[in-house]
Parts: sequence; structure tokens; C-alpha cells
Amino acid sequence: MVLFLLYVKAELENVASVKLRREANLCFDVKNPLSDFEVREKVVLNSSETLDQEENAREPPHHFSLKWEGSKKSSILTILDEKEAKTALKKKKGVKVPSSYDIDDSGNWGAILAVECRGLEPTAFFPMGDDFVIESKGGSMFTEDVELGEGDWADYDEENDEPVSMSEIEFKWEAA
Repeated sequence: MVLFLLYVKAELENVASVKLRREANLCFDVKNPLSDFEVREKVVLNSSETLDQEENAREPPHHFSLKWEGSKKSSILTILDEKEAKTALKKKKGVKVPSSYDIDDSGNWGAILAVECRGLEPTAFFPMGDDFVIESKGGSMFTEDVELGEGDWADYDEENDEPVSMSEIEFKWEAA
């Protein structure tokens, strides 16, 4: 299996951290690594639910499966939690374990998700709304209406009397 990391890059104002919800619905494109034209666009899956498998299935539990035309085996994608990502990245020197995008990452690329893939590659990520949780520098949590798909997000931290925002938001996938 090949490990892919989802990276985010943004300018943060009064934002301490940005995290993907564990139970979020995620949307992305995948492609067949053996073909430039076989693509599945805007695949949606829930990061907390694995697919039902037959009792004698050979594949480990996974979140997404498809069979490319002419292929005998299913291609699968598994979303890794922080512990699984740490184990998978153990031998990769200098690669940060995906967790949250923090204020120290502002303006730079930071990994927020790890997936293991067999027979497919993620190529694009599409925020769908309410798939992120944002914490302000003052400790306030923003859990609703966090829509990052437009390239920027802003709100107001009433408890700390300050604006919070993310701008110039970008996402990319890279093989680890």
C-alpha cells in the first residue's frame, strides 16, 4: 500500500488550530495510477465508517473500494487515525505525523490527514462544509458553518472580542 498525505496551506488570523472532524464526510477525486484517463470524481465517504466486508475477505477494513475496468482486484483506500499514521510514517525521516494545522504552520504546508491506498491515488480534495473544527487563540471552538471551500473563512470570537480567519486556503495530496 502507498501512503498519501493531505496537506493544507493558509494564512491564519487568531486561529490556534484547524482539525478535520473524525466523523466528517470527505470528498475527493481518485485516479488509477496505471492510467491517465481513469478517474472517479468527487467520491464522498465518511471517515469514521468502514465498508461492510464479507466474512472471509482478504482486505483489511477500509473506507472506500472500487474496481477499475479490466482489474481483477478491488482498489481500496483506508483513512488512518493519528496512531496508525505515526506507525506508517515511522521509517519516513522528517515527515510530520498528520494531525492539526496550527498557528505555527500559517503560510506553510501542513499535513492534516493520512490515507493508505492500494490501486488508486487521491488527486484532489473538496471541503464540503462542517468537515473542520477551528479553535481560536483564545480557546473558542468553531464547529458549525466552517466552510473552507471558497478559499477563505472568517468569524468572530465573542468570548475574546477578536476576529478569526483563514485566507488563501489551498489543499494538495502528496505521496509520503
